[in-house]
Amino acid sequence: MYKLIAIDIDDTLINDEKEVTPATQQALEQAIAQDVVVTLATGRAYASAQAIARQTGLNVPIITYQGALVKNLLDEEVLYERYVPVEAATKLFEYCIRHNLHLQTYIDDKLYSREDNDKIKEYTALNRTPYYVEPDFKKLVDQPTPKMLIIDEPAFLDELGPKLRELLGDQVHITKSKPNFLEIMHHEGTKGHALKFLAAHFGCSPSDCIAIGDSWNDHEMLEAAGLGVAMGNAIPALKEIADYVTLSNNEDGVKHVIEKFILGQEN
Repeated sequence: MYKLIAIDIDDTLINDEKEVTPATQQALEQAIAQDVVVTLATGRAYASAQAIARQTGLNVPIITYQGALVKNLLDEEVLYERYVPVEAATKLFEYCIRHNLHLQTYIDDKLYSREDNDKIKEYTALNRTPYYVEPDFKKLVDQPTPKMLIIDEPAFLDELGPKLRELLGDQVHITKSKPNFLEIMHHEGTKGHALKFLAAHFGCSPSDCIAIGDSWNDHEMLEAAGLGVAMGNAIPALKEIADYVTLSNNEDGVKHVIEKFILGQEN
C-alpha cells in the first residue's frame, strides 16, 4: 500500500484550462480517505502553489521551487529549505549581465525581474503571480533565494545549461521545467531530495511513495519514488525512466493512477 503521493501541478494535476477537474478532485479526496498523504511537488513559488493546494483542500507540507522549499500549508512552518549559494548566484548574475540574458529571482516568495519585459509578463500570466521590477538587481543577488530562472529559446537554453554547470560547479542543480525555462537551485533543491525528506517526515520510505510528473524537472522524484509515473503528455525522456505511464492531464491521468494503485480499481 502506497502511503504518499507527490504530484506535479502544471500539465500534471491541472489540465490545459489550468483546472483541477471534479473527477480528479474526487480521486484526491478518496486517496486521503484511505490515509494516504497527498502533496504537491512543483517548480512554482510557494504562494502560487499554495493557492492550488487550498483549492483542492490539501492540508499538508508541499514541495515548491523544484524542491528547494518544503512548507506546511496549515501554519506555514518551513520544514526544508535550500538556498542558491551566494557565490553561485553572483556568478550567474554577472554572466547574465555580460550576455544580456533575462534573469529573475525570488526573495521572500516574491518574484523580481531586472526589467519589465515580455518574458516576465508572459511568465507571470502563465503562473498568475505578481512581480516586481528592481533595476538594482545586484542587491537582490546577495539575499537568500530558493530559485533563479532564465527565460529564452529552448535550443539556446539547451546549449547554455552545460556552460552554466561548468561555471557554477556542483553547488547548484540546473533543470528545465518547460522548454524555455532554465532553473537554478541549490544542489539539494530537487524534487527527489524533497520527496525523500517528506517520506521520512511522515515515517515512511521513498519506496512507499508515488511520484507523478510530466517534465524533466520531475525525473529525480520519479527515480526516488517506489512508483514513478509519467503523464501521457510527458516528455519522451521522462516516459523512458517511468515505471508507469498514465493518461494525459486532459484525461484525468492523476485520477487514473489513484484508482489503479491506491483504490485498486481496474480502469
